[in-house]
Amino acid sequence: MTSIYDFSETEMNGFTIDFKDYQDKVLLVVNTASKCGFAPQLTGLEELYQKYHDQGFEVLGLPSNQFHQELDSDQETSDYCQIHYGVTFPMTKKVSVNGGNEDPLFTYLKDAVGHGRIKWNFTKFLIGRDGQVIERFAPVTKPEKIEPEIVKALEK
Repeated sequence: MTSIYDFSETEMNGFTIDFKDYQDKVLLVVNTASKCGFAPQLTGLEELYQKYHDQGFEVLGLPSNQFHQELDSDQETSDYCQIHYGVTFPMTKKVSVNGGNEDPLFTYLKDAVGHGRIKWNFTKFLIGRDGQVIERFAPVTKPEKIEPEIVKALEK
């Protein structure tokens, strides 16, 4: 049976992100897009990352151009997120979140919660220390609204 720890992604700098490194941590996986109206949520995600990182909280941004709102290159995306939103949490190379070229991680996450297709950028998946998906949050859900769930997951 597949678990979250069976996956890996490629960071924008080319390094491999092995999800085994997230064992015993709380993880928030977010599909991002630089030109999306929800992009200011990157600031809130970074604030949560800074606030709880020392307690075992990780954020992973997976840019997607599935909805035609991402910049042309991974480097442009990386620079944009750092300059405009101060992002320091890991960001991967662009992925597809739906369809024939769908990243297997998103297939797994969607199956785990049973809510089907990703409808828009900034869909968020909170994963507990045990590797189980706790909840899927809609794109309109601001990071600060997720904070109580993150705190609860960190306490387990």
